[in-house]
Amino acid sequence: MDPSGKRILVVEDDPGLRFTLTDNLEEAGFSVTAADDGEEAIRLLGTDTFDIVVTDLRLPGKDGLEVLRETKTKTPPPSVITITGHGSIESAVAAIKLGAEDYLTKPFSMEEFLLLLEKVFRVRSLEEENRDLKRRIVSQSLFEELVGKSKGMLEVFDLISVVADTDATVLILGESGTGKELVARALHRRGKRKDGSFVALNCSAIPQSLFEAELFGYEKGAFTGAIRRGMGKIEQAHGGTLFLDEIAEMPPSAQVKLLRVLQERSFTRIGGNENVHVDIRIVSATNKDDLKAMVAEGSFREDLFYRLNVFAIRMPPLRERKEDIPLITDHFIEKLGGARRVSDAAMAMLMDHRYPGNVRELWNIVERASILCREGTIEPKHLPPELPGAGKTSSERLPAEGEILQLKDAVRRFEQDYIQRALKAAGGSRTQASNLLGIGRKALWERIRK
Repeated sequence: MDPSGKRILVVEDDPGLRFTLTDNLEEAGFSVTAADDGEEAIRLLGTDTFDIVVTDLRLPGKDGLEVLRETKTKTPPPSVITITGHGSIESAVAAIKLGAEDYLTKPFSMEEFLLLLEKVFRVRSLEEENRDLKRRIVSQSLFEELVGKSKGMLEVFDLISVVADTDATVLILGESGTGKELVARALHRRGKRKDGSFVALNCSAIPQSLFEAELFGYEKGAFTGAIRRGMGKIEQAHGGTLFLDEIAEMPPSAQVKLLRVLQERSFTRIGGNENVHVDIRIVSATNKDDLKAMVAEGSFREDLFYRLNVFAIRMPPLRERKEDIPLITDHFIEKLGGARRVSDAAMAMLMDHRYPGNVRELWNIVERASILCREGTIEPKHLPPELPGAGKTSSERLPAEGEILQLKDAVRRFEQDYIQRALKAAGGSRTQASNLLGIGRKALWERIRK
């Protein structure tokens, strides 16, 4: 038990016992305040904070039970140890029922007193840890699965806290795999619309011919196969949050209609004339480095950009917050429930990797390692071969020192390895892999074919 910083209030009308308790506690390193009656103790409780109150039950004026009741009005309340005479056990039992931690019967030794004090402090410490854990669980749940303690992530948490409880339109910027949807969900969870629906739409995953029907809905008979009215994502999000991922991929015709939704909070279903009013918050995201450049080249509407970009949050790539890698890895291990820990050597390899696929890639790596790991500890042998220091097959590696290939062969080998990494980081999605590599899907397909 570390007594430094711990404050104790001793309430005892017997001057000799009061002095003895105070002297022994101060010698042990505690900060001690003494009172000789209940009224003085209650006054001190109103002006100061204490970790433990040690009080006699029989006091002039207000007794020890009244002091105990006063402690319960504090947040958090101090722990209470009561002192009673040999023939007054009933009053000690009453004190326990009111919330006292324990009691001492006169006469008692200082050794007995200090042992009891240590026990109460140990219990109090556990209770504080539990309260702190509950606070962190609640706080973490409100931030969804976002994990990190780096400067960049702390800034993200601060921005989420500032804007969450408003209706401001938010644009989330960041590379693929950084957790943009988690930010959107945290904004929803922490905001006043938390009881409404959170509806997500990936703009790059919907064919252009179906996009408007998916977003705005349609009336019966609006097109072949529309045998009944269909509710779009905007209408589904009424009273909640609509998250538009990869907003840069939204077709131009839909951009015009979305602008009206942002301006007037109303829209018309495809094939209909009814003006549908909605109460929604729109959060969007993009992995494009510069949406303004798309505005300049005419592929994205300028007026829509400024409507979406009322409040911007940038998610840092994992390579910019490597100090978060151990924390995120532990979080993933806990979720997967396989391995128990990561060895120092394996963690060093995880820290050295560049993560073109960001946190999503780290998840894939940890999931794979957890499946391969049977001993409880993830070792370098469980990590994929593309990580620095891991073994690689001859077709995946760069030329060994002293091995000289023709330049075209070395470039081809590197390109093959790098495309494989991107595909793995993107979970096999060629669309996401092409975004990671900064090339078109057709160009990626041609390289894969070769």
